[in-house]
Amino acid sequence: MAALRTGLPAVAKETAAAILVEVPGYSVLRESLGAPIDEAVEIALRAFLNVASGTRGSDPSAPLQPALDAAHALGGGEAREGRGVDALLAAYRVGARVAWREMARVAVEAGVPTTTLIQFAELSFAYIDELSAASVSGHAQELATGDRAHQRALERLTRRLLAGAPADVLQASAETAGWVPPQTLCAVLLPSARARGIRAVIDARSLLLTDELPGAEGDDETVLLLVPAGGATVRVGLKRSLADRQAVLGPERPWTQVGRSYERALRVRRLRPEATDGVLDSDELLAELVIGSDPEALADLRAQVLAPLSGLRPSAAAKLTQTLRAWLLHQGRREEVAAALFVHPQTVRYRMGQLREVYGDALEDPATVLAATVALGSD
Repeated sequence: MAALRTGLPAVAKETAAAILVEVPGYSVLRESLGAPIDEAVEIALRAFLNVASGTRGSDPSAPLQPALDAAHALGGGEAREGRGVDALLAAYRVGARVAWREMARVAVEAGVPTTTLIQFAELSFAYIDELSAASVSGHAQELATGDRAHQRALERLTRRLLAGAPADVLQASAETAGWVPPQTLCAVLLPSARARGIRAVIDARSLLLTDELPGAEGDDETVLLLVPAGGATVRVGLKRSLADRQAVLGPERPWTQVGRSYERALRVRRLRPEATDGVLDSDELLAELVIGSDPEALADLRAQVLAPLSGLRPSAAAKLTQTLRAWLLHQGRREEVAAALFVHPQTVRYRMGQLREVYGDALEDPATVLAATVALGSD
């Protein structure tokens, strides 16, 4: 081993030169733990010779561990630079071939027995495998760490959007997360059970929040998406993608104001809690949202409008209430009112006569008509 240790610097330089020539564009090994590439290779080879010679001391892994740590760090560095691990593994293969060739030449000149050379070769192959595995592990660990950090940054951005943070705060948060905001976004709520595979059918820039939705505390069965919008055509396509997912779709808003879209989507879900396989589009439910924004006020208004019928039998009051609602919605067109109620037009005429007796001239008053339309229109 003495001859090999003496010739180690020359072997390291030859190996480093071969790596730079045979792995084009590869430069990560130019520095390892602050050392130039030939010194990095020499560190690895010296660790190998320590293992091969049995110089282990009290800790069997001590000679090998520095080299494995360096290999792990190299793999992580490649991931941070956005590269795969293939070039690094290729450098190991080239380095192993050249180093073995040069070290074998020195060993033969020093008279090392053939059986020892064979064992030496087997050990060198195992050593390269360990270095390669350490680098692959470092690469994977860095990717996982980076992905977790990226996801945390996206979640912080999403929560700030929902909280209505100032525009400058949102812009800085988007830059930190590496997220390029679209001009507009819309909120989408859907059951978590229907969210599987959703990423594949929506814009890749969409933000996702799966738990602790603000304003929906205690609801662990709903997920939120903030999806890039872009006008009516894009919205139609989005609704098509969300078909059969029981989704609630909020309105399109500037991306910094998407919290308003989320709030409206929540109101739609409260207004229509029943499950549906279609898409509940908030833009198609504006009248219901307005009418249902204050349920207690609506109940008071309804009681006020129907007060003139309170002295009638419940069954008679119910029929007249239905007739009044149809008459308001169909603007007094008797044939259409009759069709909506599944009765004869003459029945409509009779019932309207009863209503006029009860309400008198109030049915001609625009304010009364408006109040009655609002009170009864949501039935």
